[in-house]
Amino acid sequence: MPIPDPTQRYPVVLPDGSLHKGTVMLARAVEHPRMRIGDYTYASDFDAPEDWATRLAPYLFPTSQEELRIGRFCQIAHGARFITSSANHAMDGATCYPFPVFDPAQMADYQPDQRDTQIGHDVWIGYNAVILPGATIGNGAIIGAGAVVRGTIPDYAIVTGNPGQVTRFRFPQPIIQRLQALAWWDWSHVRLVAAEDALLAMDLEQLEALAPK
Repeated sequence: MPIPDPTQRYPVVLPDGSLHKGTVMLARAVEHPRMRIGDYTYASDFDAPEDWATRLAPYLFPTSQEELRIGRFCQIAHGARFITSSANHAMDGATCYPFPVFDPAQMADYQPDQRDTQIGHDVWIGYNAVILPGATIGNGAIIGAGAVVRGTIPDYAIVTGNPGQVTRFRFPQPIIQRLQALAWWDWSHVRLVAAEDALLAMDLEQLEALAPK
């Protein structure tokens, strides 16, 4: 199986030769000043939108103060949503009602919460998962279907439920440390092609032999 071409908007070719328009390489499909998306990261949707940025992060506006940063090789399933900091209301007053958003003179400068949302590399975000404002998700994590995630999720953790909880880790910590040291997601396309079998087989010795010296 070939490593997909990260420069193509539609990376999945069906057996009849047609392109599957429900899966896109997000870096090719999104142009948004507050989103940073790494190569090879894809999203899938049964009702593919014209505007993938708004579908995935409906509260992230061009004038927002925060950023949504998603690493390389992430996999984002149907229904996943990033509820970014622009969605939050101030909570320290007598009311949470956002009066300034109704005044054009104040609207652009009014954002009580400005935390970024950071998704690492090789993160699988499952069906209908919700990522809340300011979340940081480590490399290799799996976010289960329907999970609601806040705070910091460690590398290679598996998270399920609402509120999202770490149920276990994908690998023992010594293996996680070796994977982190490899940082295979930063390798060149040519090197990744050579490493594909080792990646799928979890052959750490072969990956370490193939790693840049």
